[in-house]
Amino acid sequence: MTYIITENCIKCKYTDCVEVCPVGCFHEGPNFLVINPDECIDCSLCEPECPIDAIISDENITDDNHQFLEINERLSKKWPIITEIKDAPKDAKKWENKIGKINLLEE
Repeated sequence: MTYIITENCIKCKYTDCVEVCPVGCFHEGPNFLVINPDECIDCSLCEPECPIDAIISDENITDDNHQFLEINERLSKKWPIITEIKDAPKDAKKWENKIGKINLLEE
């Protein structure tokens, strides 16, 4: 089992989750975070740290967010690891819980 980051993180990019990860499996892109599913040890420490519930177990993947398993896997191979909390984007609150943000994902 692994955890993935879903659409709600796009343009919000809160990093509360990264410091609790014991294996450093988070990767940072321009406006999104991903989890490397090959590195995730299923410790579940990150999930409750996410203030917008963007992190889910792969057991809870639905048709609506299935594409994010592939996105996390692919982008974790090209984006750098992040292990320390950073400030969220200034307009993050504006983007919380908005649907249909997939086209805003910057790779």
